Amino acid sequence: MVIPAEDFPGRTIVELDRATALDLLSSVSIGRVVFSRNALPAIRPVNHIVEADGSVIVRTRLAAQLTSAVRGNSGVVVAYEADEIDPHLHTGWSVVVTGFARTVTDPARIARYERLLRPWVDHVMDTVIEIEPSIVSGVRLVDQAA
Repeated sequence: MVIPAEDFPGRTIVELDRATALDLLSSVSIGRVVFSRNALPAIRPVNHIVEADGSVIVRTRLAAQLTSAVRGNSGVVVAYEADEIDPHLHTGWSVVVTGFARTVTDPARIARYERLLRPWVDHVMDTVIEIEPSIVSGVRLVDQAA
């Protein structure tokens, strides 16, 4: 489905299929997780990996607000968004994965994710969270001339 992008003359928004959206999400390492904090939306930048089944894996601190929100429930709904947009050409893509987030407890999986996901902030990242990809959506903003 193609939708004209009224805010950017000469641009078109193309909806992405699930596989393409997950491939694009896998191509970047940083995104934003959206979760509920005191019944209000909260957003945090984190690095991630995407598993073959589309699950988004992030590491966080036990004391982090995201960890507290997930740990307090058997599974809490979150959204994860990443994009790659050219600020000058106004082209690129954006992908959102929405689903249940759960703490990973299997020691072998935790060890694997600790090797694959290196913290990029100066904190101990002692918790691994997996986001189940229940809803995957994405768009690509393209130049109509292309």
